[in-house]
Amino acid sequence: MVKSLCVNFCYIRGAKMIKKEPVRLTVFDKELLNVLQTQLPISKRPFADLAAMLNTEESIVINRIKDLKEAGYVRRIGPFFDSDKLGYQGTLIAVKVDPAYMESVATAINCYPGATHNYERDGLYNLWFTLLTPDTKLREQILEEVRNLPGVEKLISLIARKKYKINVQFNLK
Repeated sequence: MVKSLCVNFCYIRGAKMIKKEPVRLTVFDKELLNVLQTQLPISKRPFADLAAMLNTEESIVINRIKDLKEAGYVRRIGPFFDSDKLGYQGTLIAVKVDPAYMESVATAINCYPGATHNYERDGLYNLWFTLLTPDTKLREQILEEVRNLPGVEKLISLIARKKYKINVQFNLK
């Protein structure tokens, strides 16, 4: 059921949850990030394979990915599954969070394995994330836990009725 491997980026540097000073991307970083998005091989040593593609060493690829992850450019590297075929339900969650609690609420939400695309936004509902769960009971349990986090004032769940999959890739030059 693995459709492909993917890399999720926290690429928008304006995201207020990233508190560190931005790391300036090198030409190599950009090449690495471009390849990671579309060509991460399914193999015993995928980073060695990436290193060969980029004419470098496996340890350099691994260390640079760690640095980019720490800097907030890469959120996760992992498989992309067809969640519908696996029986998962998706919902988009809009949360109104007291700005003083934004970082702690975002951090707590990121601890849930099914939470993805967690971003601060302008507006009444200032934190948005998606949640994939295997059943309604778990979804409601997680949403109740999020509702009860300090700083959460309101929460709405916009359950997916139809899926539109858009493949977004950042071409870094």
